Amino acid sequence: MAQKTVVIVEDEADIRDVLTYNLEREGFEVWGAADGKYGLKLIQDKQPDLVLLDLMLPGLDGLEICRQLKGSDKTATIPIVMVSAKGEESDIVTGLELGADDYVAKPFSPKEFMARVRAVLRRGNAPLAETVGTLIERDGVVIDMERHVVIVAGETISSFTATELKLLHFLAFHAGRVFTRDHLLTTVMGQESFVVDRNIDVHIQSVRKKLGTERKVIETIRGVGYRFRDSRQC
Repeated sequence: MAQKTVVIVEDEADIRDVLTYNLEREGFEVWGAADGKYGLKLIQDKQPDLVLLDLMLPGLDGLEICRQLKGSDKTATIPIVMVSAKGEESDIVTGLELGADDYVAKPFSPKEFMARVRAVLRRGNAPLAETVGTLIERDGVVIDMERHVVIVAGETISSFTATELKLLHFLAFHAGRVFTRDHLLTTVMGQESFVVDRNIDVHIQSVRKKLGTERKVIETIRGVGYRFRDSRQC
């Protein structure tokens, strides 16, 4: 099994050292950056399996780095975990809206931190339970997990994050069935994911935006949750 790689963008040397120590102890190869501009270049050059990104950085802040990474086909699918002392829900939601996969608030325990890292990597690499095959076509939307793309009206979209793709794949596989937010958090994102009221809502909003003209295939069931429209029931 290939060694997993991580880039840490964190301006506090002691925190960067703690993160590096825990990751290297678990077998990861780690590179670190103390400022935003160098961190962005390091990510673009190394193409790591995971990015740990502080929000408050000199040169270029974490949210702007996230925005640039998710806006580029070359780096859009790299999972991002925000690591910051900012614990307000608004900051968490902003990061999720930009495409971050999870959020760890300082101070954190090494055990919690590693659980989040493993959960995000599993989310991006492990196949979904209860599914057969990696390609699904529903209502003109083709979801190809192996190629990590979604095809809508003949257009190939590669900007879906690992979390967004698994969420869409899960809903489409179970088309017509309604799932609560809690069920989606546990099944798709993992029990170790950072839970805020709008976590799933933000990811659904992003999925719909990327689906463009087919955004209505994801239906909101008020007071319950979400489902992928089943045209056979229309």
